[in-house]
Amino acid sequence: MLWGMTGDHSHHRHEGRHEGRHEGRHEGIDRRGLLAAGAGGLLVLATPGVASADAGRTARAETGTAATVGAGPAALTGAARASAITAGTGLVHADLHNHTVMSDGDGDPALAFASMRSAGLDVAALTDHTTLFGISGLSKSEWDRTGALANAADDPGNYTAIRGFEWSHPLLGHVNVWFTNGFTDLGGSSNMGGLYNWITGNGGIASFNHPGREVGRFGNFSYSAAARDAMVSLEMFNRGDDYLFDGWSEGRTCALNACLNAGWRTGLSGVSDEHGTDWGFPEGKGRTGLWVTQNTRAGVLEAMRARRFFATRVSGLRVDATANDVRMGGVLPLARGDVRFALDLDRGPDWQGKPVRIQVLRPGVAAPTVADVIDTVANQVVRFTVPLDVAMGNWVVLRVSDPTRPNPSPGPNGHPCNDFGLAYTSPWWLQP
Repeated sequence: MLWGMTGDHSHHRHEGRHEGRHEGRHEGIDRRGLLAAGAGGLLVLATPGVASADAGRTARAETGTAATVGAGPAALTGAARASAITAGTGLVHADLHNHTVMSDGDGDPALAFASMRSAGLDVAALTDHTTLFGISGLSKSEWDRTGALANAADDPGNYTAIRGFEWSHPLLGHVNVWFTNGFTDLGGSSNMGGLYNWITGNGGIASFNHPGREVGRFGNFSYSAAARDAMVSLEMFNRGDDYLFDGWSEGRTCALNACLNAGWRTGLSGVSDEHGTDWGFPEGKGRTGLWVTQNTRAGVLEAMRARRFFATRVSGLRVDATANDVRMGGVLPLARGDVRFALDLDRGPDWQGKPVRIQVLRPGVAAPTVADVIDTVANQVVRFTVPLDVAMGNWVVLRVSDPTRPNPSPGPNGHPCNDFGLAYTSPWWLQP
């Protein structure tokens, strides 16, 4: 019997588990503690087999876990950048949430973008906090400096550098905002409604950060139809933490469940939320895989708006997924019926034969239900069929986990996701 499910939704078919293997090289004043809580380039990644310009770069990393995350010089390989199941895009590895001494980080902002590029990232953002109830955060001059640093580091076609900011409320939560010309803080946007109006009015996109860490949880994810398209992301991995069940032991419900059930259509991301001086290097911290047509600001923005990305805390990981040939982040024109999933999961030679588990997450009340669990191994295309019914909820997510390790933040007793999360696809939405 499947966890949290009733009725006749327990059958499934598993097909073709060894298709499409790919292997390759991956590649001022310290304010820390003060806070309480474009351009068009030409590298078009249009066909399978085309990798980004730094595909041969070796990333320095040291094995870490959710409890211990370190940095070091050990070489790390990863997967090739072309999908085994889709064409027209290429994979770039991104970290879209980082801090410096311009808010509560330790590091010199002039060093951050170069650090992330040398660590093997293809896309990086600086997102320092804005002012929090009179506590000093990002100033106008520092905002301008962030933009200048991003422009100097941006290398269209090879490396995308982005300026952003983190709106920070001690009770409601924190929100990253990218692709705006200005920034706002609690003096200008003191609540969620005001912030949503500011983001949409300034043409930006945004993310719900470390969801559930602050008790108000974005007004319990109160839905705004006008802001739905702008709120492109929900952080599932932040630093070394999996936010699926974060806070469950203190009585909080699953943030993924709450967010998507409220009506938001966010993709799922991972970020390092780096506050140190070794941006990009620590292994075991969150990061995002983006499927872009070109590695430029315009290409990154398009992929984020399309929710064509996945969350992971594993460097060099490639994840692509379709449901009835619809890419993750898309809409399934379905009321009820069998859905054929294809998942391309690869991390290169280091993961050859590694046991992994796939969980098909569906809406629940306090925690997601699990419509299917597939045990398989990495570095292949996994195909399986699951019956879905929009009457049981309009979204579906694939979670990839390591069944040999426990989830440091477990949920309900016996839940299939109480193992160690490796990646989340962005959702699909069922729409008859």
